[in-house]
Amino acid sequence: MLTKRIIPCLDCDLQVPEGRVVKGVEFKEIKYAGNPVELATRYYEEGADEVVVLDITASHERRATMADVIDRLTENVFMPICVGGGIRKVDDYIKMLKAGADKCSTNTAAIKNPSLLTEASKVVGSQAVVIGIDAKRRYVPHPDDAKDKIVIETEKGYCWFDCSIYGGREFTGMDAIAWACECQDRGAGEILLTSMDGDGTQAGYDIELNKAINDAVDIPVIASGGVGEPKDISVQLLQQVFSISTNIPLVK
Repeated sequence: MLTKRIIPCLDCDLQVPEGRVVKGVEFKEIKYAGNPVELATRYYEEGADEVVVLDITASHERRATMADVIDRLTENVFMPICVGGGIRKVDDYIKMLKAGADKCSTNTAAIKNPSLLTEASKVVGSQAVVIGIDAKRRYVPHPDDAKDKIVIETEKGYCWFDCSIYGGREFTGMDAIAWACECQDRGAGEILLTSMDGDGTQAGYDIELNKAINDAVDIPVIASGGVGEPKDISVQLLQQVFSISTNIPLVK
């Protein structure tokens, strides 16, 4: 069994040179939360296993800024770093890895061009290719009402999980469980799975979503979205999800 990991996730707005970390609820109500280098350093000192840095305002013009932030992170942070946001082509993977990242996460670009995962895994290796999946519950009265979707039964009823892109601004109608399996087949080495329903709520992880994805694939799954206190992490780990992502301060 893989080692359990605690992984802070820093959602960043890198429109300013030094970058800034932001937090929201269900991908909305975005507020300033600190400096990415300072927060990553703090998490490292508190015992985090890895850190994820996501540029949620990514554009082609800001890629150099992201590289600068990662370069500054590596001066004080000596743990694996995953970078996401604006990773659209294989050269972006290479550029971020040269800047000091250990792996790169992509979401929108992979959905629009699934072959990106295949190509990137051949060039930089599957261990450096992370697929980000931002999923939202879609409830249905009965499993037959969602044809071509993988419907699961939850405490709140039947639902399937819809993949979103562009930082949650647009939904694709793609089934998240089926997409996770395809990403694994295409060479992704890890899944960063965010529950849009749980994001920022601090009401606990979406255990049913995480377990459904984890049961469907063999690669590591990072559960993200919803942690509010240490007991949420303990409960989630008991569900055999391998890794935990959180954007609240760690408890020593």
